[in-house]
Amino acid sequence: MKTLVTNIGQLVNTGDTVGQLHISTDQAFVIEDGFIGWVGDVTNAPKTETIIDAQGRVCIPGFVDSHSHLIFAGARHQEFSHRMAGEAYQAGGIKSTVSATRGATDQELRENAAKLVAELHASGITHFEIKSGYGLDLETEIRSLAIASEFTEDVTFLGAHVVPEGVARADYLNLVTGPMLDQATGLAKWIDVFCDDGAFTVEESRMVLEAGIAKGLRPRMHSNQLKNIGGIALAVELECASVDHCTDLSQADIDLLAQSSTVATFVPGAEFSTRASYPDVRPVIAAGVTVAIATDCNPGSSFTTSMPFCIAVAVRELHFSVDQALWAATKGGARALENELGSLAVGSRADFALLDAKSYIDLAYRPGVPIVSATYVAGQKVFERTSN
Repeated sequence: MKTLVTNIGQLVNTGDTVGQLHISTDQAFVIEDGFIGWVGDVTNAPKTETIIDAQGRVCIPGFVDSHSHLIFAGARHQEFSHRMAGEAYQAGGIKSTVSATRGATDQELRENAAKLVAELHASGITHFEIKSGYGLDLETEIRSLAIASEFTEDVTFLGAHVVPEGVARADYLNLVTGPMLDQATGLAKWIDVFCDDGAFTVEESRMVLEAGIAKGLRPRMHSNQLKNIGGIALAVELECASVDHCTDLSQADIDLLAQSSTVATFVPGAEFSTRASYPDVRPVIAAGVTVAIATDCNPGSSFTTSMPFCIAVAVRELHFSVDQALWAATKGGARALENELGSLAVGSRADFALLDAKSYIDLAYRPGVPIVSATYVAGQKVFERTSN
């Protein structure tokens, strides 16, 4: 069945380079079998069995969230409150979620993830990655991966989040790279490691990622959030699909990224929620580095599912232009996951969001306002806002 999406006030599509957008009016497109089969002037639109009337709204590619931690239980309200009062964020705070996650049933974890996925859809996100990393033992890490795989094909094994309490460091690394990885291989597509001060060293991170690569998992990395300990060089050397956070980058790091295919993924919600200094993306983009924006949704350091919020913060604090931020949250996220999403070109999966706005600039211009009115995945509506 073919469906025509018409009466679009402003159609926004992504180009191949960071910040390249194609803005048009009087355009329409046709969905066939979940993919875009035609895009063109509305006066030349073919006849279709059904029609989606955009009612003059802005149509953008669906956001691609390449970094999230949706499998967890419990909350960290007090920790957040204390940080806002001046306490510093530390990697070890992750441990406070582990006990609740280990104690939760599969159904409790599944229901919490489903609630968060619904929130992602409400913010215009049409595709997302989910990491494990709040189990930190064999049983909970593996069931976390299994539950994550119910929601997305982009499942990431993050057993190397931090070393859990009561376990020797060497023993835990042997567990992560041995029995845990063996069972994760059939469930996960990616392997990740938190390479940072208070988490894992560069050499420990190499051990984890190389073990995953040997098992056929693609590497990605958390790095340079708390301190620059040299993680970028490792990410580039191992051809990680993305290196995420990038809060503290040297010029040498930027030069390495510019010469690689590794995407630098920024997570503005983390700096917002930890009172950390915001990175400046201008030299990164000027060097030609491919960039992405992700929510980093997690209960400790970025408990948001709103990509528009992250875009607004990225524009205001990280010095993205609005065009660069929208590109990074769509095509950039797709590049970080090594897929072809984040576009409304012919042949693309029909993932898109309709904005109750006159311009896509409202994503940053009207922060906190729920302007996403509907979200579609493969041409099927997964969210509709009934009132604002």
